Amino acid sequence: MTFWLATIGIAIVAYLLGSIPTGYLAGKLFGGIDIREHGSKSTGATNALRVLGKWPALVVLVVDVLKGAAAVALAQWLCLWLDVQDLEAWTVLVAGLAALLGHGRSIWLKFTGGKSAATGLGVLLAMAPIVGLGAGLVFGLTLAISRIVSLSSILAALTGIALVLGFEQPLPYRFLVIAGGIYVIARHAANIQRLLAGTEPRLGQKLS
Repeated sequence: MTFWLATIGIAIVAYLLGSIPTGYLAGKLFGGIDIREHGSKSTGATNALRVLGKWPALVVLVVDVLKGAAAVALAQWLCLWLDVQDLEAWTVLVAGLAALLGHGRSIWLKFTGGKSAATGLGVLLAMAPIVGLGAGLVFGLTLAISRIVSLSSILAALTGIALVLGFEQPLPYRFLVIAGGIYVIARHAANIQRLLAGTEPRLGQKLS
């Protein structure tokens, strides 16, 4: 009973961690604006770069990654504290999904938010570093070639799914990466439409 109550608590904390509206707070702190009213209206690092500049965007990116990593670390700590390491993978599954949901549906932003790609990367790096590094590498290479963040995020999500299935990983981790990857891709639905239409803006390109 103690473990299940603690897991519910971790899920709530992980959701609240994911819900921290980093881009919104950066807009208020660095620009005195509501970033949701500028650029692409997104609270993610890409729009922060477009609207606020390089350093605020870097802060948003790093904090969003750390939110996902912290959620996984909390789940791992809980299982160590309760001496239930055999249930760690399932606890990480719950915490990781909660963090992704929190970022995309923040309680502080009336259940709106970002696309969860950076927070998802943090989850991957803390949970399965080889999968996270592979996904991050594909993101970086795609961005360097195409300069399209949405395409880079989508391919990174697909890479994470491929790697977690290709390498020996616990079943809950596979569930988390598949569900999380599909969630991230679904959050990019509008971007996919623009990619197909050839109208998706590139990194640094001003929106009309």
